[in-house]
Amino acid sequence: MALDKAKIITVTSVKGGTGKTTVALSLAGLLSKKKLKVALLDLDLSGGAIATSLNTVTNQSIHSLVNDMMNNRFDQIEKYLVKYDDYIDVLAAPNDPRDALKVHPKLLETILRHLEYQYDIILIDTNNATSEINLVTFDSSDEIIYVITDDIIDLKNMKSMIAIYDDMNLDKYKIILNETFERKYNNLEIKNALGRNIDYILPKSFYDKDYQRYIMDGKILSIERPDNKGIMVLEDMLNKILK
Repeated sequence: MALDKAKIITVTSVKGGTGKTTVALSLAGLLSKKKLKVALLDLDLSGGAIATSLNTVTNQSIHSLVNDMMNNRFDQIEKYLVKYDDYIDVLAAPNDPRDALKVHPKLLETILRHLEYQYDIILIDTNNATSEINLVTFDSSDEIIYVITDDIIDLKNMKSMIAIYDDMNLDKYKIILNETFERKYNNLEIKNALGRNIDYILPKSFYDKDYQRYIMDGKILSIERPDNKGIMVLEDMLNKILK
């Protein structure tokens, strides 16, 4: 059990298909290697892939947790998380995407309170929707990590998010450019498009040739290949966040 309140780190995007979940899983693996207790929450409620990627498919999910809370059947939060290894526990997204709308944002706040003194880190994978669930998640987070490509829609959407953070005078976010997708613009062009620098760049080598096999076997890239250059980038970022 964690003695201090957990740090909440959220991995998100402004468009689908950026490699966001791969980054979230890699961060979980790095935290596990540091022997930090991690609650890995899949808040991509209508299309979550965390439990499936880790081969930790379970009948329990955040929907069953919320449903039990609403019907006075909730007992212990541990019953709804499934163990991946000695340090990573997973709270899965609903098995049925129709249940995504039944997860009430106010209950998410309650769930986070139940977890925050039992874990060192609450690591959240969420989608790119501007939803009330995501707004509660972002507001609760200590750090928000945006994974983007240099697709023009990605850049325009990210620029809009930067404007919102600037307007709110918040800087608790970082931007990762995933280079495993074909580059269209150089760093200066991206900076001009966003109005700020990219914080970190995941090189093309981040996409390991054995990645699909790792997913089939329920393994995590950062645990299997700590020498991957992209993993080294994520570890450097994580070390700075944890300071």
